[in-house]
Amino acid sequence: MIKINMLQNYDLKGVTIIEGFPGVGLVGPMAISYIIDKLGMKYIGYIDSDGFPPIVSIHESKPMPPVRVYYSEKNKVVTIFAEFPIPIELVHELSNNIYDFIKEKQIERIISIGGIPGKNPEDETAYVIASNADLVKDAEKYGLNPVIEGVSTGVSALLLQRSSITNTQDTNILIPVDPNIIDPKYAELAIKSINKLLKLNIDTSELEKEAKDVEAKVRDLIKKGKETQDAHKRLTSEGPSMYG
Repeated sequence: MIKINMLQNYDLKGVTIIEGFPGVGLVGPMAISYIIDKLGMKYIGYIDSDGFPPIVSIHESKPMPPVRVYYSEKNKVVTIFAEFPIPIELVHELSNNIYDFIKEKQIERIISIGGIPGKNPEDETAYVIASNADLVKDAEKYGLNPVIEGVSTGVSALLLQRSSITNTQDTNILIPVDPNIIDPKYAELAIKSINKLLKLNIDTSELEKEAKDVEAKVRDLIKKGKETQDAHKRLTSEGPSMYG
């Protein structure tokens, strides 16, 4: 079971939500962590599930859930920041819960950040998929290239599918990446695209250092999550059990 828990109940009507769960290139976590910092966003909630890895993040000596919700009232932006990849068996349920949360809170717009394999060293183009043609045209005006044919996956893809049916504003920003390299420039390109779409003015000059810190934390949590799951499988598959 997945649940979105709010620590403080803000009026989120009309705001934009930005999500980017860990995937190829770690573009989403790097970009969103930096956005949270530069906009001074407030921690207002978290997402929990008995299917998530049993991990607690430690930040400034404080234990915190690894999937958190932040809000900037000034900028009318909500973000979801996750520090581990979502298990594939939970993607449908999580996307449904997030979509229901968006509708319940009357959030106006969704922006998703992700990476797509196939980085050309000379390519600094961001790509876009959106829930309707007007959003694609708007993104094109700011230099994003529409994806004409292809396949999208994960939470972002399922949110986009539902949004296209219900005419919810949903824009996926996709950054071409080399799957073997984690580069802060990927996050920088995503943030510059968001700056244009949302009329924000987030300075990316300090991104490289901070993105490397986020990368290290996410990689560590991914490793710990795998080790924990492997250990749990061994304990439950090897017997005899003390309760047997």
